[in-house]
Amino acid sequence: MAQPIKPGTDNKPAGTYHEVGPRGGNLSNGRTVHIQKGDRLPPTQKSSNKWSKN
Repeated sequence: MAQPIKPGTDNKPAGTYHEVGPRGGNLSNGRTVHIQKGDRLPPTQKSSNKWSKN
């Protein structure tokens, strides 16, 4: 599993990202977003959560 990515990070590959916990664990109510090339990852529901590309 890849390292979780902080919210607000830009220049990541286009694709679908899932919200995960601070150490990369699955969240039961985590969001899923799709970004285009060069877009910035949006904020998460909690400041300690991060994003993971699956």
